[in-house]
Amino acid sequence: MTSSIDHRDAGARRAASATAIQARTGIDEEMIQTLVHAFYDRIRADAVLGPIFVARIADWEPHLERMCAFWSSVTLMTGRYHGRPMQAHAPLPIGGEHFDRWLALFMATAHDVCPTAAADFFVERARMIAESLELGIGTHRGLMLGKGDRLPALNDS
Repeated sequence: MTSSIDHRDAGARRAASATAIQARTGIDEEMIQTLVHAFYDRIRADAVLGPIFVARIADWEPHLERMCAFWSSVTLMTGRYHGRPMQAHAPLPIGGEHFDRWLALFMATAHDVCPTAAADFFVERARMIAESLELGIGTHRGLMLGKGDRLPALNDS
């Protein structure tokens, strides 16, 4: 059984960790918003990823708000994001090459719009997220991907 003291301690540790991350990297909500908007501008213009996103997102503002909440939760531990990324991505006709392209665009955007320490922090998290999603989607498709195995793309129907 957990006590309320344990929850307060965990909350205090999260807050201290977020403060340390902000001090070390300069990441704040404004930087997250700048990165997310610049990144999805590139996604929409991209010949490989653009059509996949545009076919599924009719109203971009709610998506961008959700992605800002996601990155706020990932980097600053704010708990603002309450989605289910695996469910959203599992049915997409994507494979390893799409994750590579997503990461390349994310890395370029992060390094273009963020100071180095922040860009490196964002990219480290993005790599872990991409790997987790790729493995999870593989499992959803009944595949057992090992370290270094890549997800084959589905045909977009």
